[in-house]
Amino acid sequence: MKKLLIILMAVASFTAARAQVAPQVLGEKHVMLKIGDDAPSASKYILLPVQENEEIAAIAALDNRNMMVQRLNVKLAIDRVDYWVPFELKGTRLLDIEFHGDRRQKGAVAEFVCWKEIKFSNTFDTSNREHFRPLYHHTPQYGWMNDPNGMFYKDGVWHLYYQFNPYGSQWENMTWGHSTSTDLIHWEPQPLALEADWLGAIFSGSCITRGNDVVAFYTSAGMHQTQSMAVSKDNGRTFTKYAGNPVITSDKPDFRDPNVFWHEATSRWIMILAVGQEMQLYSSADLKAWKYESSFGQEYGNHGGVWECPDLFKLGDKWVLLCNINPGGPFGGSATQYFIGQFDGHRFTCESMPKVTKWLDYGKDHYATVSFYNAPDNRRVVLAWMSNWQYANQVPTKQFRSANSIPRDLGLFTHGEETYVSVVPSKEMLAVRGQKVKKPTEACEIVVDVNSQAEIVLSNAKGEQVVMKYDGAKGSFLMDRTKSGDVSFSEAFPCVTTAPTYGTVKQLRLFIDRCSIEAFDAEGKVAMTNLVFPSEPYNTIKVKGGKATIYEIR
Repeated sequence: MKKLLIILMAVASFTAARAQVAPQVLGEKHVMLKIGDDAPSASKYILLPVQENEEIAAIAALDNRNMMVQRLNVKLAIDRVDYWVPFELKGTRLLDIEFHGDRRQKGAVAEFVCWKEIKFSNTFDTSNREHFRPLYHHTPQYGWMNDPNGMFYKDGVWHLYYQFNPYGSQWENMTWGHSTSTDLIHWEPQPLALEADWLGAIFSGSCITRGNDVVAFYTSAGMHQTQSMAVSKDNGRTFTKYAGNPVITSDKPDFRDPNVFWHEATSRWIMILAVGQEMQLYSSADLKAWKYESSFGQEYGNHGGVWECPDLFKLGDKWVLLCNINPGGPFGGSATQYFIGQFDGHRFTCESMPKVTKWLDYGKDHYATVSFYNAPDNRRVVLAWMSNWQYANQVPTKQFRSANSIPRDLGLFTHGEETYVSVVPSKEMLAVRGQKVKKPTEACEIVVDVNSQAEIVLSNAKGEQVVMKYDGAKGSFLMDRTKSGDVSFSEAFPCVTTAPTYGTVKQLRLFIDRCSIEAFDAEGKVAMTNLVFPSEPYNTIKVKGGKATIYEIR
């Protein structure tokens, strides 16, 4: 895998020249920083020092004509530096900076540590410095990541876009980051795909392929949320925004996350949008003019929070509507619910009673689940954001925050009178299964053949442990992470999560990475995803009522 972004060159050792610049203080919250004459001629970036517990500083980057090049929000360091983030100069000659918060509590703005720690550099080091960075899950090289966006498959390549903050490891400055893979496991970073414009930041959306073109649909999040479109002529590497944006507007405050697909029966494009606590459906013949068709959601499922990131697709002879919700998850915070029914090109009709709620994953850390467009062999492959909005900004990493789940394939199964979505690890996970080993490692798969009652305990020498229990009589599976390691960063983190098994479980597959455990019933009836932050890897396993086989993951 390449170790560098095209726009951000990584080097093995960090080299940067500290800036010899003095802030021009215009007020207790307003500073201008002239950088043109002081930047070394080879400098590509100015490296901005970040302090995560500070308030946002709003920065306008101006060129030598005093035209704005870019606007960004950065938590500039006041009295300590947590890390640096790169801003590509691209002709910038002046930074106009407005601080927020009560400056009387912070001291004189001219004395802030950021002015002493700003650096110029022609490189930015992205080599890993994090104990908890996963070994086989997708992560950004640096910065913040949340929802997967616009995923599609084309010409043997899987494309993953994601909500990305290039200027800090907490949520802000939403753009579309981009990674590609030929095997769904190993990801190669690509340049930023979509950046904010005067319609707003770039929120979640989807991509479709049409001939040689890739068409992206996304939410422009400005004063109001509107839907926009962009077209790529180079397989999704770069996009040109449609001159007629926005293509759909609304007076609703929460109006976002367009997901577009082709509906064969009516020969039209369909867009499903999250609007407050319902989903709205639109149709189009040309992807530009959209007609409202119907809404779904009133009284159906869970309404504990805002509905987000929809997906609508056919599985077998039924249609599945994925509906991510925050808050309202089964154990607090964000989660993915779904509905099964029929879609006739105009209206989605749920086959379950309104109060029935079905969860795709019963862990705390599985959200914003969406599927790849045009996956081969008629597969329905999904990824999720592996975190929870209750504590996502506080998890114990700094260089980056958040990972995606392993890829999963969806299907259907029945239990009683209901139909459910099955979730199994994608077949690509078998390709990275290595040799059998005697002890768990920081990156492994554990296959456990279980009896009617089973207990699995993963632990380390520090006394940190994760306990999992299967109870065949009760039809339940649970995971207890209350003593899993560092749980101090949020009161919402230590928890026990429980899932129904919808029948007998014979085998469990557990995927362990440095900061996560994903548990699956081998038949796809149970999925549970939880983050963990042990001070050292779990290297001991004890199983009662079953037998474990441990495989390396290559």
